[in-house]
Amino acid sequence: MSGEGREKKNKSGASTRSHTRNTRARSSSDILKTILLVVFVGSLAWFYKANQPPPQRTVGSTGGDAVTSPRIKLRDGRHLAYKEFGFPRDEAKFKIIYIHGFDSCMLDSPFPQFLSPALVEELRIYTVSFDRPGYGESDPDPNRSPRSIALDIEELADGLGLGPRFYVVGLSMGGEITWTCLKYIPHRLAGAALVGPVINYWWRNLPRDITREAFSLTSPADQWALRVAHHAPWLTYWWNTQKWFPFSNVIAGNSVIFSRQDMEVLSKLGGFRPNLAYTRQQGEYESIHRDLKVGFSSWEFDPLDLQDPFPNNNGSVHLWHGDEDRFVPVILQRYIASKLPWIRYHELSGSGHLLPYVEGFD
Repeated sequence: MSGEGREKKNKSGASTRSHTRNTRARSSSDILKTILLVVFVGSLAWFYKANQPPPQRTVGSTGGDAVTSPRIKLRDGRHLAYKEFGFPRDEAKFKIIYIHGFDSCMLDSPFPQFLSPALVEELRIYTVSFDRPGYGESDPDPNRSPRSIALDIEELADGLGLGPRFYVVGLSMGGEITWTCLKYIPHRLAGAALVGPVINYWWRNLPRDITREAFSLTSPADQWALRVAHHAPWLTYWWNTQKWFPFSNVIAGNSVIFSRQDMEVLSKLGGFRPNLAYTRQQGEYESIHRDLKVGFSSWEFDPLDLQDPFPNNNGSVHLWHGDEDRFVPVILQRYIASKLPWIRYHELSGSGHLLPYVEGFD
């Protein structure tokens, strides 16, 4: 064979081998892309499914628990369950609406247990607690917002015939909601009390140095739970139900969130959240997870912008906080009290978060 023929044959062989290598490379690349695509789509499908809460078990409906408490019907068709205590409402002098906290319910009101019958009789005190939307036996509100819950409270008062003005007392996240009453229905209030109120770290008038310091005093697990609720609310359910990372200590009920005094209170009460089954009977999503999303969302107002709701001294606003509260660092309340001189601030030395359940607090 001539040199020219051998050269052509060598070139042809090299070309064939190169084509084969390129074909194999493309084939391997295509297989890898296919595998990555399948993994990506599969991961998305898994994550979507994991982020979907189970079906709502609305009380009084098929598959839900029976309604056992009195309820009022709101304008939008939802129902609020309530529980009354004290002096007959039509004859009472002080009419108080109690707003429960996070992962709690109307049955957790401290008034029936700690308000003495003699004082109730002497002062003619009437109290009503209610299940906030999605908790206990109150219908969920998928459109819940800081404003909507204040209007729910106003409707509850009107439905029960409490008159033109009434008092509100809020504990923990119920205290945070009390701010919304001061904003949206101040004309209906005779007075207000905030007890260990939760604070939204993203209220725009809170100085960043103070919120950073307060944030650093909470556990990393709770820091991340709040970050997710604020920055990625659509991930709230997944974050607090997944098993890979620590989630909210409050939801988990870990003892790290309790002060020494809180632990003493719990030992007398027989434990934390005694009514948990009732509280979450409609599912966790519309109760605790929506609570987180609303409570730590970007609010349409900042409580630090509020004016005195009682400029004529026909009422007052009180704020109580324990200096050893591990749920809500006290430095936040001190700052708010310093900026709102019409707030009557009471700081209790050695106290934690469960103030209303401390003997003698009333």
